[in-house]
Amino acid sequence: MDTTLVKALRDALQRETGARVELVETHISWVLLTATLAYKLKKPVRFPFVDFASIAARKHFCEEELRLNRRFAPSLYLDVMPVCGAREAPRLGGEGAPIDHVVRMRRFPESSLLRNLLAAGRLEPAWLDGFARRLAALQGAAERVVPPSAFGAPDAIVRAAVDVVSQLLVQRSDSRLATLSAWIRERAQALHMAWIARQQGGAVRECHGDLHMANVVLVDGELTAFDCIEFDPMMRRIDVMSDVAFLTMDLKAHGRADLAFRFLDAWLQHSGDHAGLQVLGFYEVYRALVRAMAAGLGPQAASKPDYLACAAQLAHSPRGRARLLITHGFSGSGKSTIASQLLCAAGAVRIRSDVERKRLFGLDPLARSAERGLAIYGAEATRRTFERLRACARDALLAGYPVIVDAAFLRSAERRSFQVLAAELDLPFAILDCRAAEAVLRRRVAERGASGTDASEASLEVLARQLAAHEPLEADERALAIEVFTEDAVDTASLEARWRTQA
Repeated sequence: MDTTLVKALRDALQRETGARVELVETHISWVLLTATLAYKLKKPVRFPFVDFASIAARKHFCEEELRLNRRFAPSLYLDVMPVCGAREAPRLGGEGAPIDHVVRMRRFPESSLLRNLLAAGRLEPAWLDGFARRLAALQGAAERVVPPSAFGAPDAIVRAAVDVVSQLLVQRSDSRLATLSAWIRERAQALHMAWIARQQGGAVRECHGDLHMANVVLVDGELTAFDCIEFDPMMRRIDVMSDVAFLTMDLKAHGRADLAFRFLDAWLQHSGDHAGLQVLGFYEVYRALVRAMAAGLGPQAASKPDYLACAAQLAHSPRGRARLLITHGFSGSGKSTIASQLLCAAGAVRIRSDVERKRLFGLDPLARSAERGLAIYGAEATRRTFERLRACARDALLAGYPVIVDAAFLRSAERRSFQVLAAELDLPFAILDCRAAEAVLRRRVAERGASGTDASEASLEVLARQLAAHEPLEADERALAIEVFTEDAVDTASLEARWRTQA
């Protein structure tokens, strides 16, 4: 490929800044890095998935890149600049007809990329929670695809996956590809109606399209997505779960399934899209194949995960691991804390009553219902909440995930309803019985209420009513219970093993 222009631009920027300018190359672009800015020049390439062959096309897609990425990272994306002059002596801006265009961005340290934060042991898990919340909000506000449409249609989804396998077969000879191709065909039949329901239900939207760990960066204390797909709307107007799957897959490929499930948990709390879990596994395999293909198109890095191995592992992970666990305990007994730790260790999906109750009333997880003048804790609201919990749990169990339903479950009828659900699906059922001294319960509830950083709105008055009116576990329920005394440190790995053994 002719690199005259990019090398001349690099020389011009070095003269202008008086400092060395770095050049980073991907399979479809060059990026020139000064001390404070980045200039992205699209390569004049033509692949099956992208065509940057003409100057007009590169200009158009520079403008699209700016427009689309400002949704996610407005502070990073500055403008599009024309490249004028000659290929051997270019200049940014100025007079004359442009010979090309660049996207100008604010530069960030390479160490701030999510993949590098993880590798360096600098990733704060809470950053993933915040990113999940912001992603869910952006997706929720994004333009929906109105069916009938090719975007998000079953045929388009299957064709995209088959095309990636075809590209990989051109790159390499590997017996796993034939196995994965057969898996794609089998899952395509099983998920056909689910994909139609997803499209008709508004889950196909204007998304990011390339949400792996190298396209998420820490900016001003928050994880921020950048470098979304600008060159093909078919790769961007997709199921929101396909975006989520890219990041959960990449975390798993990097050996951090615990963080993948933490991110998924936070995203589900803010999106409420438990129905999408049925398609998550397919999209994770597809995304792993996409990364394997991309790795074969550009400069190789020895540190990259083996994404083809990841795809094979995800496609053939043991079936039938679904099982149901409900929590039991008073407010302040540590149910949510233990559940959040356990879901990471077990690779489980959590459905949380405090969050789903608020969702029924159009409230965000951290909103305070009293401040909105809403009474959301009456008998009818509680009945509706447990119906919602049961429906979400059913969706997640049918998708094959271990499920933790995080609620007080102080009434026998509520517990029995979920025991019946597990029996209907022929799945193991257990109860996580969280205990702490009454004085500890009171202290925790008071501290949590003062912080305002938790979805629970339980007060000391609520705790008093719980203590007076709860219905203890019956003998057959105690046989299914895993007791946890939360005043002491809890060994989550041991707890997960107990749940798995009991199941």
